[in-house]
Amino acid sequence: MDHSVSLADLVPPIALGPLDGRYRPVVSPLVDHLSEAALNRARLHVEVEWLVHLTTTGAVPGAPSLSPAEQEYLREMVQTFGAEQIAELAELEAETRHDVKAIEYFLKRRLAAAPQALGAGTVLPDVLEIVHIFCTSEDINNLAYALTVRDAVGKVWLPAAGSVADDVANLAYANAAVPMLARTHGQPATPVTLGKELAVLAYRLRRQIRRIEGAEYLGKVNGATGTYGAHVVSVPGTDWEEVARTFVEGLGLTWNPLTTQIESHDWQAEIYADMARFNRVLHNLATDVWTYISLGYFRQRLSAQGSTGSSTMPHKVNPIRFENAEANLEISCALLDTLSATLVTSRLQRDLTDSTTQRNIGVAFGHSLLALDNVRRGLAGLDVDAEAMARDLDGNWEVLGEAVQSAMRAAAVAGAAGLADPYERLKELTRGRRVDRAAMREFIQGLGLPDDVEARLLHLTPGSYTGLAADLVRHLG
Repeated sequence: MDHSVSLADLVPPIALGPLDGRYRPVVSPLVDHLSEAALNRARLHVEVEWLVHLTTTGAVPGAPSLSPAEQEYLREMVQTFGAEQIAELAELEAETRHDVKAIEYFLKRRLAAAPQALGAGTVLPDVLEIVHIFCTSEDINNLAYALTVRDAVGKVWLPAAGSVADDVANLAYANAAVPMLARTHGQPATPVTLGKELAVLAYRLRRQIRRIEGAEYLGKVNGATGTYGAHVVSVPGTDWEEVARTFVEGLGLTWNPLTTQIESHDWQAEIYADMARFNRVLHNLATDVWTYISLGYFRQRLSAQGSTGSSTMPHKVNPIRFENAEANLEISCALLDTLSATLVTSRLQRDLTDSTTQRNIGVAFGHSLLALDNVRRGLAGLDVDAEAMARDLDGNWEVLGEAVQSAMRAAAVAGAAGLADPYERLKELTRGRRVDRAAMREFIQGLGLPDDVEARLLHLTPGSYTGLAADLVRHLG
């Protein structure tokens, strides 16, 4: 018989997932935007602003105008939404079995109680029936999600992503001229500079960031099947499209004029695809840096890693920040891919596959944010070992083969004789064997090159054969 303590019954509750457990300090900023409580606060915000919009635009004839004090009273509900209100809303939802209906009742309670705060003359108790009028739940939900995702991206994720891209760019600038052996297909190849290779990654990251910065956040408020049917039958004299457009745009969103019951979520699919692509570029950075660490091009400072290292081998400083980042980026991408694929489809005019799917947006963002934190901390703990890179370069003189055979071709085109079959001659010298400085110089001197070309090639070393690499870093801006 199992007498173990039931961990599920402990108070406070134990987190099931790592984002709300061991990684909570890193991802907690997302709670303000992508938690269930944040979603409910955004729903309340939308309901309040819809009520204010209808009463201030005259969209509903006979509706009383709200004074500045009454509007402030309504908006203060959103500003003060905290633990007490969350608990009350949970009780209401337990009764209604409907999350948006619970918000409606929550708001109506406060309208009924308004005279206690504003005096007997307030009109707020008289506008109870305007709350949620002409709205299906999706009218509230699509706007609430657009607001919360927009703020999560703009206030949390983009600043973190931008900081990592800036860190990579700064590392690229600092090492723009540090020569490094390239490894195409894992084999020694034409040298580059460390800075240029990091600049490639920084450039890719920033390009995805720019795409995400330019994202549209769409919204709609057009009723049960997107026709304004109830609106027009009830109040035919109002320009409901204009009311909807100004309301959605007033929230800082882009109005979608053509929808079914739901806003189509295409904008969400677009931004999640871009975020997943950013994640994958960052994953590429993590694996490359991990490899450079294994080659000795980077040294890790134990204090900066903030860990013990190997539990059994005291000499090791493991690249755990980059390994952790890889795993979390993969989890994030899996979720973002699922969100992108699922949210663009809704059977006929409405199904609820999007409802539970969208509740995982915060998890997808959280794993990406955790990876960003790990990459940034990992990069901060690196020291460049230029001497190790120089040793590798000096051990691979055969990489000058490309330069020599290209110079032979150019000289032949310019009229020099005796320089036929340059590729084959270099292949015979270099393929499958290591070539040292002396062998390369001897080969060059035996080619019969024009004096200026021979002098230029004899002056060349693997460490100086980096072309425009150092200067190319300037394209980061």
